[in-house]
Amino acid sequence: MRILVTRPEGRELCDRLRALGWDARAIPTVAIRAVEPGGPFDAVLRRLEAYDWIVVTSAAGVRAVFEHRRRLPSPARPRWAAVGPATAAALRAEGVEVAFVPDRYLTTAIADGLGEIGGRRVLLPRADAASPDLPRLLRQRGAQVDEVTAYRTVEGPEESREPLRRVLEEGIDAVLFTSGSTVRGFCRLVDDPVARLAGVLVACIGPVTARAVREMGLVPDVIAEEYTTDGLITALRRRETGAAAHHPS
Repeated sequence: MRILVTRPEGRELCDRLRALGWDARAIPTVAIRAVEPGGPFDAVLRRLEAYDWIVVTSAAGVRAVFEHRRRLPSPARPRWAAVGPATAAALRAEGVEVAFVPDRYLTTAIADGLGEIGGRRVLLPRADAASPDLPRLLRQRGAQVDEVTAYRTVEGPEESREPLRRVLEEGIDAVLFTSGSTVRGFCRLVDDPVARLAGVLVACIGPVTARAVREMGLVPDVIAEEYTTDGLITALRRRETGAAAHHPS
């Protein structure tokens, strides 16, 4: 099976797919850009001690924080929360003790797991195009939420247009989308994306990404039950096994 991986920095995922016998190609349909130094992000990082919680929703957010500030405040404050295991692993690699990771790897699941946050100060260092759901839910529970752009996402980076065209011309069997932005980026780079993906297995990392696929007029064939790359690989293997059972050689 020839698989197109659309996430930024998709080489590790491609390596894992190849180890399972698939032919994986990484063409990012989203690019990550750093924010300008000396701006609001740097200002917030100089006063991390003022926050009770810092909630990080991606490994890219972790990298952004530590590229801008290497020295952390005392371990007692603030506490750190990560949206999922990959983000938590990135924090631990920087020596951060992660106080909370939700059982369901969705940003909205964090709001229920932080405990009593009425009057607490919460910092969300995120992408410029991040969903408003998490800050809205935290504010509904009484938290004082500061959002700051830690990095910028470019949906449909021009440098991916020609490589993507070549891969699609060669033909693929499946495409993996790992966020709504990867879906929108694909649609910006490709003329008539619905026609381009006719007969191609469309796999999504979770329901939020699947919703973006439907909004673009596409149909998700596979939706991971665990919203991680591990869950996505498991769902693909299950789908392939099922297909082989229905079409024995």
